[in-house]
Amino acid sequence: MSQALPGDAPLIHDLIGIGFGPSNVAMAIALSEHNARVGRQEAVTAHFFEQQPSFGWHRGMLIDDATMQVSFLKDLVTLRNPSSEYTFLRYLQSKGRLIDFVNHKNFFPLRVEFHDYFEWAAAKVDDMVSYGHEVVAVEPVVRDGVVEYLDVTARSGDEVVVHRARNLVIGTGLRPLMPEGVERTDRIWHNSDLLAKVDGLEGANPSRFVVVGAGQSAAENVAYLHRRFPQAEVCAVFSRYGYSPADDSSFANRIFDPQAVDEYFSAPEDVKRRLMDYHGNTNYSVVDIDLIDDLYRQAYQEKVLGTERLRFLNVSRLTDIEQTTDGVRATVRSLVTGEETQLDADVVVCATGYQQADGLGLLGEVADRCHRDEQGRVRVERDYRVATDAELRCGIYLQGGTEHTHGITSSLLSNTAIRVGEILDSILDRNLKAAPEAAQPIADGVGSVR
Repeated sequence: MSQALPGDAPLIHDLIGIGFGPSNVAMAIALSEHNARVGRQEAVTAHFFEQQPSFGWHRGMLIDDATMQVSFLKDLVTLRNPSSEYTFLRYLQSKGRLIDFVNHKNFFPLRVEFHDYFEWAAAKVDDMVSYGHEVVAVEPVVRDGVVEYLDVTARSGDEVVVHRARNLVIGTGLRPLMPEGVERTDRIWHNSDLLAKVDGLEGANPSRFVVVGAGQSAAENVAYLHRRFPQAEVCAVFSRYGYSPADDSSFANRIFDPQAVDEYFSAPEDVKRRLMDYHGNTNYSVVDIDLIDDLYRQAYQEKVLGTERLRFLNVSRLTDIEQTTDGVRATVRSLVTGEETQLDADVVVCATGYQQADGLGLLGEVADRCHRDEQGRVRVERDYRVATDAELRCGIYLQGGTEHTHGITSSLLSNTAIRVGEILDSILDRNLKAAPEAAQPIADGVGSVR
């Protein structure tokens, strides 16, 4: 356990954020707007650490024609503060595209455009973030048996910095999930690798791709590879009869409303399970109906013309995959007959989803002070604060990993703007800010160096 020593204490912040994806960018915006409204004495001091060298959000999935599955109004700030200078509409105005976007009559921007909006917003608050810094340790600072602060150690190359926090906001995002026993290689990709690796195939004349998965990303990968490589066969493998359409109807979309978080949080466990069963098809393993129709239309056209390059191996699953000298051999088994088909391919793309990063995995012994339920899940309060021992005075807030307590919007953009406002309100309401110990720059203005 670290002990604060006079003259040697690290820089103290009211809040340190781990990760700087969209959720913590939204957090930084909320802080910036709060600080602009209040005097210096009431300002909330904050710093964020991001492992990537610059802002990036699912870059490998920024296919040129892929669109968002969420309204542009659910950006980083609008639902919390529609008059903000950080809205998507203000971004469009700054780019000279506001009128063009209005004339487009579309609520769902291109994904590459929304990523550019995120970069634009992140650049406006980049004085709060250290890019290229990996958080490697979080240690408690104990005085008289009470954890008053958390020391956050971040590494960038050979440099190690330590900042001290009254609160942590953990937004470490999602991690690619591969089929059990399958490792990523230069021929076996997760769909998040697609755009980073596909250019390496130029000039190689690939003859076959296998795409595993039944969700939006899988369907987008199938369409993209089919278009990008007009001589190649693209085989889609999934356990259903076909892609299932996403339910984005007006009533079903209420599952993403801020009020739905309140209702889900207070609901009994059996009701929580039923709500997820009822409305999982708004988000999980579903595809936009327009894309489904386009793929079916293309497949039917090829059948008519006798030039079938789109193959759908439905009611089937991948049972084995091995890399060969010049490609990959995938074994696909029919769930109906048990018959196995071997497909020799240039690349297998696993569009098999993501799993939430373990937000408490960085906390070391501090995690032992965090409470879990009878199923081993982290106990999280309504304000997204982890329930902890009373002796831990610091707030630990989660942006993601709270689906079991807060519902389907846990890691989605739909409620991000509202969520960060609630976290900020919680920090202010808990009155954890100790005015006499406001952040003071030391040495190089970054933090103590070990």
